[in-house]
Amino acid sequence: MRIYGRWVLRSRAARIPEASPPATSLPPRLNYPLITDPVFYAVAIPAVLLMGISKSGFGAGFGSLAVPLMALTVTVPQAAAIMMPILFLMDVMGLAAFRKHFDFRLIRFLIPLGLVGTLVGTLSFKLLDARLVAGVVGVFTLLFLAQRLLFPPRANSPEPPRWLGAILTITSGFTSFVSHAGGPPISAYVIPMRLPPLVFTATMAAFFFVVNLSKWIPYAWLGLLDLRNMTTSLALLPFAPLGVIIGVRMAHRIDPVLFYRLIYTGMLLTGCKLVWDGFFGR
Repeated sequence: MRIYGRWVLRSRAARIPEASPPATSLPPRLNYPLITDPVFYAVAIPAVLLMGISKSGFGAGFGSLAVPLMALTVTVPQAAAIMMPILFLMDVMGLAAFRKHFDFRLIRFLIPLGLVGTLVGTLSFKLLDARLVAGVVGVFTLLFLAQRLLFPPRANSPEPPRWLGAILTITSGFTSFVSHAGGPPISAYVIPMRLPPLVFTATMAAFFFVVNLSKWIPYAWLGLLDLRNMTTSLALLPFAPLGVIIGVRMAHRIDPVLFYRLIYTGMLLTGCKLVWDGFFGR
């Protein structure tokens, strides 16, 4: 009976529920609807500033560094999605700042071809390795830069042929869709035209406003515009006007020779970064 009594006590003890945790226990971890990693913002904020400077004053190179910089901490598609609202605000500000300096003849040629590139990017996005695309863009960027420095154009040299411009503009729309790296290809066609800095900047602003606007529906269709990416973009949005303001002031005051030297510097940095990411990055 003593053993039986022990068995009864044990069975009853087994049916007693465990005590609830004390009231002083920690609350469950919150799931914030945006990126909270400080390392991400350490690279994202400079990336947004560079994109703003590129949109408003130096459209050829610096802006293409934005997504590769962000991609140090997130994937390339996620970085591209986060930049979408930021790009829209920057594009609107750039259009307002340079609205009197558009080259409408050139814009009418560029925009339809850029939209073709966006369509190609939409249809092939899930089949492509974004790093490989970035690497190829980087190679062509460095080749163009080498050609410009080793064989500079003469004062009476003709403009690039329109068939080459069509290829480069479609490529720009495509690479812009994949990783917002459309600057180098289009610059390879437009820079040899030797446009005044304000006309160059205004024309690029108009071109990329339309191209970037055309990405919204495809990005949503591909599932890139989720709540986490959009709230993260809103957190970075205040830095967009600062970059644009810096670029606008520089574009209005800078000497044309220095202007294109800075463009070449931006293209060199962009090309090296894209090549590294595409062929040597993990």
